[in-house]
Amino acid sequence: MKFLIGLMTAILITGVASAQHANAPRGQVNLGIKGGLNMYNIYNDNSTKYDQRTGFHFGLLGHIHINSQWALQPEIVYSAQGAKDGSTKYNLDYINVPVLLQYMFDNGFRLQGGPQLGLLVRADNKSNYNPIDLGISIGASYIFPPTAFGLDARYNLGLSNINKDSSVKSINGGLQLGLFYIFGHTSRKVL
Repeated sequence: MKFLIGLMTAILITGVASAQHANAPRGQVNLGIKGGLNMYNIYNDNSTKYDQRTGFHFGLLGHIHINSQWALQPEIVYSAQGAKDGSTKYNLDYINVPVLLQYMFDNGFRLQGGPQLGLLVRADNKSNYNPIDLGISIGASYIFPPTAFGLDARYNLGLSNINKDSSVKSINGGLQLGLFYIFGHTSRKVL
């Protein structure tokens, strides 16, 4: 698993560096950090209901400007997910890799959405779950123009069954609220 995390980090850094070289005359590339609160649940096709699990997320982001209004934001994020059923806890922790397309307004507000790959790194009974969770992520963020700090809110919805050997289809779904900091941020219009 350490190899996989290292490989994903290397791919992200290489992609960001390549995009920075390719877009230097027209755009800008920045790296950042992020973290915050998770409110996740597991949704089943047999109508079984669970209570949400409150957890956390933290990770790295790359912000790649395509032009003054559009950007790509790949991320590598550790995410504590799952659900609760009374005293029973379903703790499912993932390394999520979303690749978001962002539309940036001139006032610091951004709309974003894109695919997300989740890699299961920890679970109470890990052998019961599929190691990969494919999903989508949609949301909005706001970066305070004179600073490099921002707020992020998004909903992540799993599209693939997380159960390995069960006849019940279960998917992840959850809200993430967080803060981020972008290194080298300036208040130019392209940010």
